[in-house]
Amino acid sequence: MCPKRSEQRVEAKLGIESEEVISENRWYALCTRSRHEKKVAAVLSDRGFDEYLPLISRESQWHDRRKRILWPLFPGYVLARFSPEEAGAVVGVPGVVSVVSVAGSPAPIPESDISNIRALVAAADATGSLPESEVLLEEGQRVEIIRGPFQGVRGIVIERRGARITMQVGLSAIRRGVRLEVPASAARVLEE
Repeated sequence: MCPKRSEQRVEAKLGIESEEVISENRWYALCTRSRHEKKVAAVLSDRGFDEYLPLISRESQWHDRRKRILWPLFPGYVLARFSPEEAGAVVGVPGVVSVVSVAGSPAPIPESDISNIRALVAAADATGSLPESEVLLEEGQRVEIIRGPFQGVRGIVIERRGARITMQVGLSAIRRGVRLEVPASAARVLEE
């Protein structure tokens, strides 16, 4: 699913800044239709664009057997290198929904982030460990618990420690609340 405005604000907090139009090729994230990542990557490659679709091997249960299948590390996204002038041609690729943007401008991804993801995928292939993608949560964001015993509870992230967040749930009118610690993967960012 393409990022919502709150997720785009998270990207801005992570140092992904919108830039003026530049003519050099940069990496960008493309939102794709559901389960169209491999097709989009193939068409981009055929059209001469540098593309990167991080894939990890997972075991899948079929009706009569188990099979290892390559799945996108970030479902719904393909990374591509192009200049801002080529954005129209990239969005015209069948299966591409949009270019991930911040404040209306395509949000470039630093080369170091691409290298980091490549290293992660290589390590996952070598070790067989399966990383899971998740939304990056930051302090001050309003979140909702989406699974577990506290499903439906909303609050504000006050601390992130590893794979867990501490959130505050309360009544601002009486200035009282409680702290709740949950896995970060069990929370989603709320629209403001």
